[in-house]
Amino acid sequence: MTIASNVKQCLSTMKGIEAQLSSMALNSLDKEAQVIFHEATITIEEIRKDLQYRVLELERNEPQYSGS
Repeated sequence: MTIASNVKQCLSTMKGIEAQLSSMALNSLDKEAQVIFHEATITIEEIRKDLQYRVLELERNEPQYSGS
């Protein structure tokens, strides 16, 4: 598996985690838990954005990784 494939797989996983945390924040009845889930969602969102940028950089700088 190439580096680009690994990064893309990680990005996909992070998107799933972000969605789950967001859902948990919305569905939680405990206000403190809602805040914690929301803060975790924000942290994961920042990481996801960094990974998306890295995928774009890999594809731009390494044409063989484009579309893989």
